[in-house]
Amino acid sequence: MLHRTPLSVLAVLASTLLFSAGFNFFLVPQQLLTGGVSGIAMMIGYFADLNIGLMLFLFNLPLMIWGWFVIGRRFIVLSILFVTVSSWLLHVMPVLPVIDDPLLGAVFGGVLVGIATGVALRAGGSSGGFDILGSIVTKSRDFPLGSTLFVLNGLVILSMGVLEGWEAALYSMISIYVSGRIVDAIHVRHVKVTLFIVTRRKEELLEKLMARPRGVTLLKSVGAFTHVENDMLMTVVTRYELAELRKIIRETDPDCFVSIVETAGVIGSFRRDW
Repeated sequence: MLHRTPLSVLAVLASTLLFSAGFNFFLVPQQLLTGGVSGIAMMIGYFADLNIGLMLFLFNLPLMIWGWFVIGRRFIVLSILFVTVSSWLLHVMPVLPVIDDPLLGAVFGGVLVGIATGVALRAGGSSGGFDILGSIVTKSRDFPLGSTLFVLNGLVILSMGVLEGWEAALYSMISIYVSGRIVDAIHVRHVKVTLFIVTRRKEELLEKLMARPRGVTLLKSVGAFTHVENDMLMTVVTRYELAELRKIIRETDPDCFVSIVETAGVIGSFRRDW
């Protein structure tokens, strides 16, 4: 639903508002953290008295440049839009302590940040940081990042505990957990899907699909009702790539039939050798 470009841009812009509100209304007033690069930016902002929005943009900048050359341009453009607008909003939006309870701040801040991140991913972009890193890694290898991201977030929380105190660190863990659960409910990360594409524009569509790093299998199919022969293309991609692939298919053959199923696992080479 969010894969059309105008809707994607609107969805990303709306998600930046939720993201910034979660920060400046719930997390920052309680000196709490969220996960990933955002958490690092927040921690440095707290202790060095620097602008968190500026830190968030600077930390994301090298990842966005890297992703520009490695990942699909549409994904990175939407991610750059999210990071740029949210960094600006964090700078101009006042820090207002809506509530005084750090537990409620952690929960509701995590909910807003999780919704924002999930919507950005569903729109075909990301909230930057580890999401871009995850997309880069899963482009080149079949590598589950869940454990790695958990360790990285754990190091951020450990640093928070040592520097600020364990009460704030534990509340931050609640925020990260809630945010992660919300994101998983909206968009399952690092999940692979298989596309079965029945098309009458095989050559045109195959040319565009083969320009991507995923393999494509060509199958012959016959309609059971119409008895018309068609070509069917099968390919396996990550969830990160799905929005971009939908756009390619829709622009090439808007009348084709596409079935998308979740894939439990892949045996063999997931990335096509050039």
